[in-house]
Amino acid sequence: MIKRLFLLLLCVALVPGAGAGPLPDLGDVATSDLSPQAEQRLGESIMQELRGDPAFLDDAEVEGYIQRLGGRLAAVSLEPDRAFDFFVVNDRSLNAFALPGGHIGVHTGLVLAAESESELASVIGHEIAHVTQRHIAQLFGKQSQAGMVMLASLLVAVLAARSDSQVGEAALVAGQAGALQAQLAYTRSFEREADRLGIQILESAGYDVRGMPAFFERLQRNSRLYENKAPGYLRTHPLTQERIADMDNRVAQTRYKQVPDSPDFAYVRAKLRASDGLAVDVARDFEKLIAAGRSDFAARYGLARALLRSGALDDALKEVDAIRSKAPASPFVESLYAEIKLAQREPAVAVAVYEAAQKQFPEYVALRYGMLDALLQAGRAADASAAARAATSARRDDVRMWVLQSRAEAALGRKTAHHRAQAEVYVLKGSLPAAIEQLELARRAGDGDFFELSAADARMRELKAEHEARRRERQQR
Repeated sequence: MIKRLFLLLLCVALVPGAGAGPLPDLGDVATSDLSPQAEQRLGESIMQELRGDPAFLDDAEVEGYIQRLGGRLAAVSLEPDRAFDFFVVNDRSLNAFALPGGHIGVHTGLVLAAESESELASVIGHEIAHVTQRHIAQLFGKQSQAGMVMLASLLVAVLAARSDSQVGEAALVAGQAGALQAQLAYTRSFEREADRLGIQILESAGYDVRGMPAFFERLQRNSRLYENKAPGYLRTHPLTQERIADMDNRVAQTRYKQVPDSPDFAYVRAKLRASDGLAVDVARDFEKLIAAGRSDFAARYGLARALLRSGALDDALKEVDAIRSKAPASPFVESLYAEIKLAQREPAVAVAVYEAAQKQFPEYVALRYGMLDALLQAGRAADASAAARAATSARRDDVRMWVLQSRAEAALGRKTAHHRAQAEVYVLKGSLPAAIEQLELARRAGDGDFFELSAADARMRELKAEHEARRRERQQR
């Protein structure tokens, strides 16, 4: 079935204009490695398609945790100043992958499979090593220009198929970066190098280096149960007994260091579990864990989230109140408390909770998104607009903040500003025609001043030029 689907999507990828959009000019890369500039352009193009895919997990808290974990590891890698982008794919399969340009995706299944934070960090550190050693660029560099475009287009086609009910079987491979990874499986020499550097990164970042061989050994044992359907990670990262022995030898030369998991690791795993399946069933599972003596705060947090999903707001609030009274302060718990208050139609209380939490945990960006949403629900659209405008001015690639700005401007009745913000949302999701249409609506809204209209005109010219360049590039292929 998967092979048949692969051939179908291969044909789609070779049709001019197939997929959601054209890919960038990769330059002359016939026999050399993919240049850093071309790698960056290709990665950005792929990520635009990924962000618009249903499999892209739109959860600021979970993504923020992975970003912080990845950032801590990247800071002690061989390229500490390199810009990495860590994101999460909502897929139960056990996988993680690196894309051109330093984009690293982690499946929710991998987060749940890791038995310690060090194990999760070991996989991300391994992927970081693939990026810093330019393994991806070397693999791409061996392809012809047409071959690279075909492989990248194939990834886009596979991911786009997720939203098409007629090719729902594509979900089996889409979450594993599809046929692109199958074609670009790492060599054993690349894997050994990534293992060696990954262990160095783990140790330098303060994690338990034993997490790497422990996790890979468990992968190897479990893979025997899969027969020809091994986890995607093993198909693209060849695992041998020699590799595991090498990891064990390297780890044996390091000093033993017991590293406790962070509370965030437990809360993220509980949140992912609480969001999967029927809320009533999930709540019952957490209740069984707690009854069996697993009365840790993360289990109660998961129960509260499941109760919130099921609409049992009072019961959810009791669980959160119990956690807040006994556990160390956590942005995850405070955010959940605010969410429950919003569900109980008490937005003013939610705003106050978010304000206090932001002061205590300023590095948790998810609190900022929650705060603006609470301001909107509290009828304070002007405050939400001011905060969103400041945030998007500082960082123009924050799609969540553009969405909030668009909502705030709409609530204030500022049509021109609303359409301009919505245009940026579509740009970041890879839909230039929709973005141009929003700017045209902004021009006709009739409430913009000279400066707003001039900015809309300038942005429209820029996007139209980019759209035309992509159209010509597609025709040339």
